[in-house]
Amino acid sequence: MSIQLISEYATTYGLKIILAIVIFFVGKIAAKWLKRLIGKLTARGNVDQTLSNFLGDLTYILAMIIVIIIALNNLGVKTTSLIAVLGAATLAIGLSLQSNLANLGSGILLLFNRPFKVGDYVEAAGIGGTIEKVSLFQTEMVTPDNKKIFIPNSSITSSSITNYGAYDTRRLDLTVEIDYQDDVEKTKQILKELADSDSRVLSEPEPQIEVTELGANGIILIFRPWVKSSDYWPLKFNMLAQINEAFKKNGISIPYPQMDVHVKHKEEV
Repeated sequence: MSIQLISEYATTYGLKIILAIVIFFVGKIAAKWLKRLIGKLTARGNVDQTLSNFLGDLTYILAMIIVIIIALNNLGVKTTSLIAVLGAATLAIGLSLQSNLANLGSGILLLFNRPFKVGDYVEAAGIGGTIEKVSLFQTEMVTPDNKKIFIPNSSITSSSITNYGAYDTRRLDLTVEIDYQDDVEKTKQILKELADSDSRVLSEPEPQIEVTELGANGIILIFRPWVKSSDYWPLKFNMLAQINEAFKKNGISIPYPQMDVHVKHKEEV
């Protein structure tokens, strides 16, 4: 190969190579800048950190793909066929990872819609527990008996979600049963005094105390005080014990299933 030919190749392709390298590094800087910009915008909009990181990484990857295609095109590489190959490969990977893509889409929905946040106690996909972490593919939950459960996001979005920590207050629903011989008004007064004496019970809304049913064994009353969500379980356990002691002290009996048997003796002839 003559020096002249080498010089022509160097002149023709050398500039293209240099320009492609410049395009690559400038594009890389621009991609990083876009990633940081996404991070700032999502932080300003109080977007979940997991979603913010995902959007930043996705933006960077897409930007770098565009930069590489532009750089290769500048070198004279036919990027049309390359794009077709990438598209076919993406489709094949997508079909093989269909369930993971469903979890990914569900994870994005959870992060955008925010049906719950870290620290909320929820029931989702038939499981109850406290949310510990929400990632793009799965949600981590800790059950009351301290078991850690990983639930695919698609299982959560395809089922109903009950968020017990969505609001600051909750209503405590208790039922008590007294004997038909006991004084209903006296029982209601005892329950009201228990509610008034406990600082965890909220004055507004006012506790509801009413007769709800005439049962087979006794009169059934509902006792519904409102409490802070953080006090729900401690107050429930404590209030049941207080009701039991107060009923004993005031002579209110709690009935239990019983059967009266009457024996008839056949008269002797």
